[in-house]
Amino acid sequence: MTTTDYATYIAGLPRVLAAAAALFRDSEGRVLLVEPNYREGWALPGGTIESDSGETPRQAARRETLEEIGLDVEPGPLLAVDWSLRADRPPIAAWVYDGGVLTGEQFRAIRLQEDELISWKLVEREELSTYLPGQLGPRVRAALDALEAGRGPVELENGLPPRPPA
Repeated sequence: MTTTDYATYIAGLPRVLAAAAALFRDSEGRVLLVEPNYREGWALPGGTIESDSGETPRQAARRETLEEIGLDVEPGPLLAVDWSLRADRPPIAAWVYDGGVLTGEQFRAIRLQEDELISWKLVEREELSTYLPGQLGPRVRAALDALEAGRGPVELENGLPPRPPA
């Protein structure tokens, strides 16, 4: 295969978007959520992986956290990977990392990226579905479950564990 043939082959492959986020908590176990100004609902600090520049999911979670809330925190263990399908966009592969338990000082240091975010808040686990739209609520709950169980990352499809083959 020539270089031109290979480039044509690559150009014809399906497209997948990729995102990464950090799951931060306070000492009471509440989850830090941010409120975007460009869509309805809340989210974890995070965003698009800049894969064209060689960025990895872990690097993206750290960069997005710094950009969105002004905290430079090295992500902890990977908690979940979710294959998220919707009719209005290509699939998204979403990584969720443990951001850890933030201190009072870190919460006071939060500075929102005003171009994208309106506010932030701490939310109890039981209230997550009220704030997180679509598959994001189940994704965050599954990441919390993995964290609490002390097990490795959970594989998800649209926020839920994949169904075993029939």
